[in-house]
Amino acid sequence: MPELPEVETVMRGLRTALEGQRITQVTLNRHDLRWPFPANLQQEMLHQKVISFHRRAKYILMRLENNWSVLFHLGMSGRMLIGVRGQNTAPPRHEHVVIESDGGTRIGFVDPRRFGAIDLVPTADEEQHMLLHKLGIEPLSDALTGQYLQNVFLKKRTPIKTALLDQRFIAGLGNIYVCEALFQSRIHPTRTAGNLTDTEAASLAQNIRVILNAAIASGGSSLRDYVQADGTRGGYQDLHHVYGRENEACRHCTATPIERLVQSGRSTFYCPSCQK
Repeated sequence: MPELPEVETVMRGLRTALEGQRITQVTLNRHDLRWPFPANLQQEMLHQKVISFHRRAKYILMRLENNWSVLFHLGMSGRMLIGVRGQNTAPPRHEHVVIESDGGTRIGFVDPRRFGAIDLVPTADEEQHMLLHKLGIEPLSDALTGQYLQNVFLKKRTPIKTALLDQRFIAGLGNIYVCEALFQSRIHPTRTAGNLTDTEAASLAQNIRVILNAAIASGGSSLRDYVQADGTRGGYQDLHHVYGRENEACRHCTATPIERLVQSGRSTFYCPSCQK
């Protein structure tokens, strides 16, 4: 599933392509994705100027001049592909929604597995949407500090890896970047969340931000379906230190093979020498 850097990258591509333009056509090639589309989706989007884009956790919000926001969730295999309106090319398979603008932009929402979603929410009430209202802080904000981590994980006996994936504490963190941040902070993924030292918590907060920003700068990690909005693959998968590198040599200590364990049904990758 695309994580925060991938969603941020897609959002920035959409912002460049659509912001300030007016939507002239909305084509729905089916009535639903993960859930049915709102009955008034086309009506509220058509002929509206796109005012701005915003990302919240792993969700994209397109804000319209009529004070409605269109919420996009890419799900497991969703892609937003930018093209040119009127191009004489065959649409990609599994293209379920097409948005066209007066500036000649064509956006196709492609989702083979249909775990993505599109919804409408009044712009003023975005934070109350059912998918957003319980989310924690943004990891790229100044709110993420070592002190914050110690406060929210106080007395928690769950593993730190599991706690970091809890969206109620930090919104948008996913498996890839949690594995990478724990490695950079030299923290074993099974460590109890409530036992982080001041130094470890501060290091972890800093490394989360550094890694997410580096991933965004690289266009995210392309592992399966994810591509950027222009159709190109991201590049951060080539910079992973631990994720997906089971049995490969650690890039820090150079001698120890990366190991994998399963936590809460998800693969965790770590270096047993560097992370103790």
